[in-house]
Amino acid sequence: MTVWTRPALWWRLAIVISAGTGLTLGTGSLVYFTIQSNVFVLAYFAGAVYWMKRRGTVDAPAPRLRGAVTLYILITGLVSHILLEHGANPLPGLFDGPDKLQHWSSFFLHYVTPVLVILDWLTLRPRNASHWRDIPLWLAFPLGYAGIVMARAALFSNYPTPYPYFFFDPTEKGYGYVWGQIVLLTVEFVVLAAVVVGLDRLGTLVAGKLRRTVPAEA
Repeated sequence: MTVWTRPALWWRLAIVISAGTGLTLGTGSLVYFTIQSNVFVLAYFAGAVYWMKRRGTVDAPAPRLRGAVTLYILITGLVSHILLEHGANPLPGLFDGPDKLQHWSSFFLHYVTPVLVILDWLTLRPRNASHWRDIPLWLAFPLGYAGIVMARAALFSNYPTPYPYFFFDPTEKGYGYVWGQIVLLTVEFVVLAAVVVGLDRLGTLVAGKLRRTVPAEA
């Protein structure tokens, strides 16, 4: 059996196609966390597909980096659905309205790709490769992103799209509100990172129990 016949390769190729489709159909700027996180997903999983093909393995490379990418795209999906869209159903916009391509782009970037990546994390190898000590390192990117947004807006008054998201914008509620939102999001991101590590450990335990309960073939 070659790696081409293994579902893991085709699943990760589907992730590459999903992220690439979302980035191609849309017009979003790299200033958005959504675009940056999907670029990370595209780059990592394209590299994973190449590695799997070259080495003939179903294991994804750099598992700690895989955990970081999983966290970032999970942040993208949840922040979009809960904070930006307020839980609205994303499906009607795919078929109605003047800008269907943008809606399809958003759907791939915020829904399809995050779901594919989290399922990859839950079900495919390597398992039990993340550590609790990885969490501070993983959080460096989203926290650095917030710091760069605030510093850039303060230093360059004419910068286009100075505040990509409403919770960074101090013009209405002031900087106290903004920093409060950043602290709250940081706490939530720590919890999400812990969930990512926990799901990795949980998947390992479930797989181990299944191996013990299913009798070996003669």
